[in-house]
Amino acid sequence: VQLQASGGGLVQAGGSLRLSCAASGGTFSSYAMGWFRQAPGKEREFVASVRRNAGSSYYVDSVKGRFAISRDNAKSTVYLQMNSLKPEDTAVYSCAADPGGYGLGRAYDYPYWGQGTLVTVSS
Repeated sequence: VQLQASGGGLVQAGGSLRLSCAASGGTFSSYAMGWFRQAPGKEREFVASVRRNAGSSYYVDSVKGRFAISRDNAKSTVYLQMNSLKPEDTAVYSCAADPGGYGLGRAYDYPYWGQGTLVTVSS
């Protein structure tokens, strides 16, 4: 499974960005998908995930109400809509695929990872 993330960039605090992650080489509809981020000098952190049928999604508390994860199985793509961005959201955001379908925040459930896209939020 290959994952290609895109959509990062520089945005002012309070702004919005939409990240995309296109998958190929696997059965996208059977995977749970997640977004993780890693800020400079910090450990990787779970951000959001969505189960295979988009029935359930999960978020880290710090982004609840601001971020929304969605998926389009016909396009083999998962999205992360990020609104009301804050400087502390600055990080490299990576998408990941969980073939077990759990869709939780455990990085070890995700054997497939994209290369990451940088999001920088200026104050």
